[in-house]
Amino acid sequence: MFTGIIEEIGTVTKLSHEDENLVLTVKSNISSELKIDQSVSHNGICLTVTSIGNNEHTVVAIRETLAKTNLGGLKLNEGVNLERAMKLGDRLDGHIVQGHVDQTAVCTFKESQNGSWLFSFKYDDSLNNITIEKGSITVNGVSLTVVNSKKNEFSVAIIPYTYEHTTFKQIEVGDTVNLEFDVLGKYITRLHELKQE
Repeated sequence: MFTGIIEEIGTVTKLSHEDENLVLTVKSNISSELKIDQSVSHNGICLTVTSIGNNEHTVVAIRETLAKTNLGGLKLNEGVNLERAMKLGDRLDGHIVQGHVDQTAVCTFKESQNGSWLFSFKYDDSLNNITIEKGSITVNGVSLTVVNSKKNEFSVAIIPYTYEHTTFKQIEVGDTVNLEFDVLGKYITRLHELKQE
């Protein structure tokens, strides 16, 4: 379980394939503090640490993960949002994030607004995921508040701290991002679907 409050931006130092799996090595200031078997959010994707050394850690993404996320498009030296799992008893500064990406979206708009940035994203609505105005959304692992909620698109306003301390500064129009919709909203949507059956 995560909160969507990014601890660190890691840098991709190695990408390789083992069968259909992607083996990803990331260098970061928190890598040496991690433990093997620990769950760490990478761009909002909960992945298990498999090795550690030289201020780097390695994780493996399987075919299912690659099919539903933007991990397959990562490049060497690209930044990755990192967050360790929350501890019981910690403050929940963002919202409840599972690290299970629901789908991807494409950035359709980016604008500097004199001290903040507005980003808009469009996603495939065939999976019945929804956003609501002022509700929570996770974009590449970052807990954010939805503005301009529509059927298959939404916007988020980014404060300077978030812009500088996450990979939002790297996102451009046309880029693909990972989305995790609010878990409460997903359960309510599913219950509504079951009543319709």
